[in-house]
Amino acid sequence: MITHSIGILCEGYEEFDYLTCLKELRIFSNKYRIDLYNVKSLTSLYPRYTDMYNQNKYHLIIIFCDTERYSQEYQQLKLKIDNFHNNTVSDKIIFYGSPNTMQIILSHFAQVKLEKANKAKNQNLIEELTNIPHYKASATQRTELMKKINRDNYQVMKNNLKNIPNQDYEIPSTNFLELLNNLENDDTSWIDTIQKLL
Repeated sequence: MITHSIGILCEGYEEFDYLTCLKELRIFSNKYRIDLYNVKSLTSLYPRYTDMYNQNKYHLIIIFCDTERYSQEYQQLKLKIDNFHNNTVSDKIIFYGSPNTMQIILSHFAQVKLEKANKAKNQNLIEELTNIPHYKASATQRTELMKKINRDNYQVMKNNLKNIPNQDYEIPSTNFLELLNNLENDDTSWIDTIQKLL
């Protein structure tokens, strides 16, 4: 039975498609209603977050994005979120892949440590692991990639992500495991803990 609603703001198409794929695998607890939104850019995340927060529609709003190698825009997003709440909360509600989300996606297929966010620089590795040549994140390519994700390699991804750091200034890194573990768990107290900080 659903007890908590969560809105997740996705930076772009890959993040949105990937979380949609994970939702369809039905690996998350049925305690949560999870609504996904594609805001289509890193700079759109903050205004969408504040707008949704002020609507008071969800128990929790989460952001899923790239760090783009710990870019200035990413750092500003964290600072703006903290200033908006007058508290250091960005590390609790922003979940990221560094240098990008492909670090997480490719971890379904192998232990990888991406150093660059540029798709062209990672094309050979993407093709090697997924059999998708010349990956440019087109709609067709994203659909093909998401079809390769399943419950079995979901566990592979989780195991692989344990072997990379979870500090966003490091490359590669991610705190995505924390989000997954929370969403899989029927214990909703993590949401209450975060709400007290907001």
